[in-house]
Amino acid sequence: MKIEALLLSVRLALCVSAILIAIGVPLAYGLAYSRWRGKFLLEAIVALPLVLPPTVLGFYMLLAMGPRGALGKLWYAAFGHGLAFTFAGLVIASVLYSLPFAVQPLVASFETVDSKLLDASAVLGAGSLRTFRRIILPLSVPGIITALVLSFAHTLGEFGVVLMVGGNLSGVTRTVSIDIYDRAQSLDYAGANRTALLLLVISFLVLSAVYGANRRAGRRAWAPWPLR
Repeated sequence: MKIEALLLSVRLALCVSAILIAIGVPLAYGLAYSRWRGKFLLEAIVALPLVLPPTVLGFYMLLAMGPRGALGKLWYAAFGHGLAFTFAGLVIASVLYSLPFAVQPLVASFETVDSKLLDASAVLGAGSLRTFRRIILPLSVPGIITALVLSFAHTLGEFGVVLMVGGNLSGVTRTVSIDIYDRAQSLDYAGANRTALLLLVISFLVLSAVYGANRRAGRRAWAPWPLR
């Protein structure tokens, strides 16, 4: 197993998870509490990667990042080099591909907050930002944890989008899923099995740890005071 492929995948998953939480929290808040009638269109756009084949999304992202694409031209003007087949390109494509795995748990968590608490906060004179920071956010910790884990795990095992946008450049864009594919293609089933098994164990341990923490966080969030 090539450790650099695993480290690259972990680095990619961490970057994508952090970005998705940063942009997913305000986006999910708008979807959960907005009264705009046309917000179903935005919901459909966010959920599109769930039903869109990874190769289709990867193909259009590759066109956008290419030298003739709008995103590629902007990137070249800003940084002096192309965006396709780079780690930065993988991050951008992975953010779009994993967006629903972060936004949907956050929306569901925000919507479960008791509206009476929000009304009481408004009556006491608290603004929207303070209400979000003091009430909605603490009560949505399980949803935030779920969003982080799902986006991390989903990015860790990406294949189609990563291959389309990043190719197979060792140390640059060759993730652990592509490494498994390469080994299987070269009939190195033993090496592919070792790498796949390691990825399976890592994914299971991460999910187990997070679900355990999620349960504890949920109890603290919904029962902040001891029952007497």
